[in-house]
Amino acid sequence: MNKKGISKAMALKFVILLGVVSLFADMTYEGARSIAGPFLALLGASGTVVGIVAGFGELIGYALRLVSGYISDRTGKYWTITIVGYFVNLLAVPLLALVGRWEMAALLMIAERMGKAIRNPSRDTMLSHATKSIGRGWGFGLHEAMDQIGAILGPLIVAGVLYFNGGYRISFAILLIPALLALTVLLVARALYPRPRDLEVASIGLKTGGFSRIFWLYLAAVSLIAAGYVDFPLISYHFEKLSVVPKVWVPVFYAVAMGVDALSALIFGRLFDRVGLSILIVVSLLSSLFAPLVFLGGFNLALIGMALWGVGMGAQESIMRAAIADMVPMNKRGTGYGIFNAGFGLFWFLGSALMGVLYDVSIPSLIIFSVVMQLGSIPFFISIRKKLR
Repeated sequence: MNKKGISKAMALKFVILLGVVSLFADMTYEGARSIAGPFLALLGASGTVVGIVAGFGELIGYALRLVSGYISDRTGKYWTITIVGYFVNLLAVPLLALVGRWEMAALLMIAERMGKAIRNPSRDTMLSHATKSIGRGWGFGLHEAMDQIGAILGPLIVAGVLYFNGGYRISFAILLIPALLALTVLLVARALYPRPRDLEVASIGLKTGGFSRIFWLYLAAVSLIAAGYVDFPLISYHFEKLSVVPKVWVPVFYAVAMGVDALSALIFGRLFDRVGLSILIVVSLLSSLFAPLVFLGGFNLALIGMALWGVGMGAQESIMRAAIADMVPMNKRGTGYGIFNAGFGLFWFLGSALMGVLYDVSIPSLIIFSVVMQLGSIPFFISIRKKLR
């Protein structure tokens, strides 16, 4: 087998190995996030508090990626930063079983987001080296699909615990098992692939300039999507408060969304490699419909809304990340992913906080805001497509 073939095979194995890590990791924190809203409500939090906690966690989580991405590029310690982040990210979850106040629960939920922030730019940079030979969209899509298998299993495990009257605390405690499995596989991956950068054969030449105008336009587009995307804790809070969905079905709805996320990541990942950013226009149109279905519909319409919510999440976690790899110089990808995620997180926080307030005041206003923000990204994607052509 020639060098290119060997590199491609090794790259695919690396993507799959990190996908297994993400599978177990998502079982842990997505299982926890599927009941975060109701758990905070049980501890006495209001809808505004749930929206702010969810949004602030994302703000801190995404803003910290700017720092961790820059540090990873400056030091080259991609593996070290990734491992530290995963430990913080995953071990915060089972500790939720021990808290008795919503303030402490909120701190642990924010810590979990911080851990994810620490490791994501470094991990995505390493993934970008592997996806050069197998296709950006397909590589990130495959990783996201495996990631979402865990995101399906985690909430289903929690649903099973709740079904047998185990309660929220036992659910958090059981999630320690996939957390330890994720950390074990991560250390194995580190031993097998100490230099992931070597996987990028025939790479582009290193550039020393700043980021392009296309990058900043792209950041503006995805920031609008982030602002209008309702976080699941507020959605689950709504389901619980108005009894739209029975308690045991809330994590199942989340699992359905994660399943759609996985499928859309694979499908749109392949399409991204063929048609480019145009596919994001289609995704934005589809996902913009979730808010009215989720917040105005009954059981069945809410389920359809969650499926469309999953379509948008699949795009955010796969092709939106894949596009960054070819927009920034290779030696600045950690910083590029950090800037991208920081901007995304800032607008996610602002949007989540505002929508938490709007939920307590006027649900129709929340829906209008969500739809308008997401559709507002489309002109930017059209402009970027023209510039790329």
